[in-house]
Amino acid sequence: MGINILGMGSYVPEQILKNDDFTRFIETNDEWIRTRTGIVERPMAGWEPTWYMGCQASRKAIEAAGIDPAEIGLVISCSATSDFHTPSMASIIQDSVGAVNSGAFDLNAACTGFVYALDTARRFLETDDDLKYVLISANESLSKFLDFTDRGSCILFGDGAAAAVIERSDKLFSSALRSDGSGADLLCARAMKVPSEISCEAPADFNDSFPDLQLHKLFQNGKEVYKFATQALPKSFALAAEKIGITKDEIDWFIPHQANVRIIETAAKKLGVSMDKFIVTLDHFGNTSSASIPLALNEGIEKGLIKRGQKLALIGFGAGLTYGGIILEY
Repeated sequence: MGINILGMGSYVPEQILKNDDFTRFIETNDEWIRTRTGIVERPMAGWEPTWYMGCQASRKAIEAAGIDPAEIGLVISCSATSDFHTPSMASIIQDSVGAVNSGAFDLNAACTGFVYALDTARRFLETDDDLKYVLISANESLSKFLDFTDRGSCILFGDGAAAAVIERSDKLFSSALRSDGSGADLLCARAMKVPSEISCEAPADFNDSFPDLQLHKLFQNGKEVYKFATQALPKSFALAAEKIGITKDEIDWFIPHQANVRIIETAAKKLGVSMDKFIVTLDHFGNTSSASIPLALNEGIEKGLIKRGQKLALIGFGAGLTYGGIILEY
């Protein structure tokens, strides 16, 4: 069983930071950032909380799908930058859009989040005949976790949200989800530490391998993450493709996680696929984690590049280290 994407929507913050704006925080310039990342500008949340962006994108997706939100049976929010430990972002979005008959839960697979959420939604649709529509909302505010003294990481990320309404279908679909937790300490951000009134010393043999991070700021081992990502992209496609015997030449568009243009270019060479078949939006969005793939997918649809009947490969990779691929017919 496959899925049909009925409608999509997106929202990005009003505030746009261009490369030269970072000279206020760090020693850098537009050329240095552009040549190393492919990024020119990125939206960054000011007054907008993460849940708000998710709500706006979700409303647009429901409108584009042309459905009654009361018919949505499940809301999945994928985010690595939730505003709350509890309640779930999905519950906030569910109430905001009027999905009064829906269940709701959050899913965190970092930059692979939309791929994980899309496959999870398909499995719910496959096993529950009463479930008609699923709303997936990917929403991120990476800026609130950035270390603006680290020029290697703070220039990469942007904020935004994108959402999709899906239903069951007999269209082509294949997925492969993976994780390599041995690299969990290569890209991480601790939850805000709150001193406990009840505490005791850890045993002598306890080992916390994660970096001693500044508060809850994002840490990234750029060199190792780059090596992982350039391998994960072609591997994710191969894992999903071999399940259904499809080749790279049959794919109309590759829509990868938008982390760095060098990663995409290197992976494209390993796949033997022209960059002309890749949807790339990081020049104006930056790396928006779980929102990057649906933002690129939605933009490709809006621009008329992605058309009904085409075969798409959605490839995610990120913290965890998670990775995965979905091949589907739009």
